[in-house]
Amino acid sequence: MVDRFTTLRCKEVINICDGSRLGFVGDVELSVPEGQAKAIIVFGPCRFFGLFGRGEDYYIPWDCIRRFGDDIILVDKPFQRCDGNCRQKKRRWFS
Repeated sequence: MVDRFTTLRCKEVINICDGSRLGFVGDVELSVPEGQAKAIIVFGPCRFFGLFGRGEDYYIPWDCIRRFGDDIILVDKPFQRCDGNCRQKKRRWFS
């Protein structure tokens, strides 16, 4: 595969485990002496219109990538998702 980093940045990353869209490629981790790509990094989603920073970045090792398409990259990596049950909500009881 011969590709440029600028064309990788235009590709959307989709997780085939649950069909979720992770975002676009933001960075690539390279092993300099060997000249091999080790992972792709997808920046996390923006919080409140980008005013409060971003969520956690997705680090996807190269062996989790299943297929490169014309405009998408399919990855097979299970991610832990928080459905609201993993955070304990503090409840206040008012009298």
